[in-house]
Amino acid sequence: MKIQGFWDRKTKQSKSSQQKRKSKQKEVIPFSNWHPQALQFLDWGVTFGSVIVFLLMLLTRFPGMELLGIGPNWLLIWVVAWSVKRSAFQGALAGIVLGLLQDAMTSPHPTHALSLGVVGFITGLMQKQRFIQEDFISIALIVFGMSALADTIFASQLSFTSDRNPEDIWIYYQRIALASAILSSLWAPVVYYPLNRWWESLKLAEKLAKSRF
Repeated sequence: MKIQGFWDRKTKQSKSSQQKRKSKQKEVIPFSNWHPQALQFLDWGVTFGSVIVFLLMLLTRFPGMELLGIGPNWLLIWVVAWSVKRSAFQGALAGIVLGLLQDAMTSPHPTHALSLGVVGFITGLMQKQRFIQEDFISIALIVFGMSALADTIFASQLSFTSDRNPEDIWIYYQRIALASAILSSLWAPVVYYPLNRWWESLKLAEKLAKSRF
């Protein structure tokens, strides 16, 4: 009886896993009929579009989304969402590109490319499969730590390149770092979930499309 119950549980688990795989395939059926190159262009378009949206959100202050006059660091959240399932090189490259875009919209001195590049590199280095469960809480904690690190790097650059008193800079950025880290970590799951779901669906669709063509 115990052996029969064990095999019944195994059978149920295998059936449930097969049903999950089938449901995932059904979700990407409209895209799986596309040519792989067309899927690649679609992925680039959505990724680039999301970057543009978050760049514009940096210039916007929505009601209830500020703490001590500081808003979420949307580009840092995007870099973490991108890098969390990619290599350190891909994460660093994405961080540098987004940092340069932010410099073009704000000020290049000091640059944001260094802080976001370091954030992408470190996030990509994390052994997520072994130590981190990629759920909402883990993503929020990663964003909190990376936000504090990015603000520390930015304040360090400012203290070396600015004529202002370094002590005043660090006192000011301690308050900014805490407010930005809290807000960014709270909004991180909202950004991570749709982007990660899109990238996972496109990855599965590309595999199915390559098997067809």
